[in-house]
Amino acid sequence: MPFRADREVPGLIVKFGDYPLHHGGVGAIRSLGRLGVPMYAITEDPYTPAASSRYLKKAFVWPTTGTEDPDHLVEGLLRVGRRIGRPAVLVPTDEEAAVLIAEHQDVLAGRFLFPRVDPALPRRLASKQGLHELCVEHGIPSPTAAFPQSYDDIAVFAEKARFPVVAKNREAFLRRKQPAVNGTTRIATREGLLDLARDWGEHPGVILQEYLPREDAEDWIVHAYFDQDSTPLAMFTGVKVRSWPPHAGMTANAYVVDNPELADLAARFIKQIGFTGIIDLDLRFDRRDGQYKLLDFNPRMGAQFRLFENESAVDVVRAMHLDLTGRSVPEGEQRAGHRYIVENIDLPALLAYRRSGYTTPHAPARASGTELAWLAGDDPLPFLTMLARFVRPGAKHLYQLWRTNRRGSTTGSGG
Repeated sequence: MPFRADREVPGLIVKFGDYPLHHGGVGAIRSLGRLGVPMYAITEDPYTPAASSRYLKKAFVWPTTGTEDPDHLVEGLLRVGRRIGRPAVLVPTDEEAAVLIAEHQDVLAGRFLFPRVDPALPRRLASKQGLHELCVEHGIPSPTAAFPQSYDDIAVFAEKARFPVVAKNREAFLRRKQPAVNGTTRIATREGLLDLARDWGEHPGVILQEYLPREDAEDWIVHAYFDQDSTPLAMFTGVKVRSWPPHAGMTANAYVVDNPELADLAARFIKQIGFTGIIDLDLRFDRRDGQYKLLDFNPRMGAQFRLFENESAVDVVRAMHLDLTGRSVPEGEQRAGHRYIVENIDLPALLAYRRSGYTTPHAPARASGTELAWLAGDDPLPFLTMLARFVRPGAKHLYQLWRTNRRGSTTGSGG
């Protein structure tokens, strides 16, 4: 290892909500744990894959839904911090955690280390409407979007819209309390939109967005860490080959691909808005107009961040820990051609993509190396724990996929 981390400063994986099969948290535990950094994690129960990692010093079992009162969550975090007994670097793995930390920085600062940021910015970036407004303000391409305030607004939109369209939950923080749709949803017809909208209530919490055709698009990702001056200390670009659910969910298969144009776009946007910390961006390259259109801005570590590492063995989580502990972040080129596979979701994704018309011409024909999300020779238990917990939900996913392919529907995943 060409650098040494501060082993006196532990890391804490922070997540809210019930999703125990989260490979991103396992990746962060391994990434810092292999440097000798003591690692802690908040988990749903003692039997999550993260809790079984050899690099985890202690799992704090704290079942949450993500809908709790913020003061309750802050007090719980402080209680965990007191049990750790020394300042720890916070590593949020979801929007709820990232926003909570940003909005309560002054209370948490005495117990934890984290990038200081405009308290309102992460919530705005995680909001589909807030992100769209920032993109328009700073000249960043994004899909055309509408933000209906009532059913009548939706009816007016439906008369003029070009279908298919995409519906998404407007605010990331209502996805668990009052989700209007189950993730990104492609709506094929005017009638289909009006039928769905009848269940969205008096104030529909959705964004209706231009559909970027799969056959004319390519999905890209940017992961980076920005310091207090919004300067990138680690920047990576890659192309997404498959995701699950198809075209709208978590990355299942991706490659590192150098893309200076995309890196420049991301760095310019971050500088303009003054963000500090780790980012995970999803963009879609629209071949029809040659533009990279920003779809999602995750103001935290992405689940697939271990795809990216530079020649100095720095990933975004290591970059953050080094920076927050006052150490320099070694530079280096990214590992172009490296591949990332999420074992439990890539097979169903592969089956779904065979009929989708989506292609990734920028993906290399052969990988220069492969990083598996779960399986690691030096830390096998998370993989085995994942298998034990995945059998039933995995079978359910495959059955649902079979039914969708057999019957078809007017609505489906897309975006």
